[in-house]
Amino acid sequence: MVFDRRRILGVLLVAFAVLTAVVLAEVLQTVVFAITVAYVLYPFRQQLVRRGLSRRVASATATAVAFLVVVLLVAPVLYVLYRRRIQLFEILGRFPETVPITAGGFELVVETAPLVDAAQVSIRQLAIAVAAAAPRLVLALAVFTFLVYGMLYRPTAVRTAAFRVVPPEYHDIPMRLHLRTRTTLYSIYVLQATTAVATFLLALLLFSILGYGSPFLLAVIAGVLQFIPVVGPSVLIVALAASDLLVGATFRALTVLVLGLLFVSLVPDAVIRTQLADRAGEISAGLYFVGFVGGILTVGAIGIIVGPLVVSLLIEIVEILAEHEQPQSSTG
Repeated sequence: MVFDRRRILGVLLVAFAVLTAVVLAEVLQTVVFAITVAYVLYPFRQQLVRRGLSRRVASATATAVAFLVVVLLVAPVLYVLYRRRIQLFEILGRFPETVPITAGGFELVVETAPLVDAAQVSIRQLAIAVAAAAPRLVLALAVFTFLVYGMLYRPTAVRTAAFRVVPPEYHDIPMRLHLRTRTTLYSIYVLQATTAVATFLLALLLFSILGYGSPFLLAVIAGVLQFIPVVGPSVLIVALAASDLLVGATFRALTVLVLGLLFVSLVPDAVIRTQLADRAGEISAGLYFVGFVGGILTVGAIGIIVGPLVVSLLIEIVEILAEHEQPQSSTG
């Protein structure tokens, strides 16, 4: 009878979770983002409680940290897209209208003007979209803040419900998934954010020394590109070197190519990421890449987080199954 009750409650939980996702479709990405952030901030909240703060004050403090970090990370990108679009146009305008390509005695002239015009139109449309979406972004930020605070204030509610639905002999499964989720999210948020900030600072220093017209803008782009696996900010470095080469700035092209690939693309990954990887339990590069690409193509921007997380949980379930089957095969 108890098992039947758990089964009914489990079915109701899944059904209402699906219904909630449908009803809250417009803010679903914000909800998922808030859940993952609360997961990462929970140890920080617990540390504040152990130091004598009340649950309410500790939860509010951790939520304030999340609010400030999101604003500091998102605001520069939105500012660049909207307020500094003219500088983006100037960067695109540095490209010559035609590029001659000579090979085997034949010469081909490639017109870059249509491509530059199309890029300028896309930037202009994106800036307008950002301005139009400002009220929705403010509401999404408010929803995010309230959700993070609520989950940090009562963090055991979901765990208690899950343990009541799942039979006691299977409690190790949600605990394993919980630990894998925390490790993966910590890896995504802490490693990626730290590496992106380091990339921004190194890129800002390099681009300022080399005399680029918009070093802050280029550094922001480099930091954002750090979230893209495999490619990363190297695509920006190569593009800047190619642009300088086309306008005859050969020395700066070679300098930005060598120093940029070394200090902007390689150092954050090879030094900073590896120093934090042991503490964060970083997921493999291949796993992150598959989840990243699949997540973005399927669910949009939130796929940067959800994609690697889902793949990581799948791997954990496979490992649990393998551990369960191993004793049986050995006894057989």
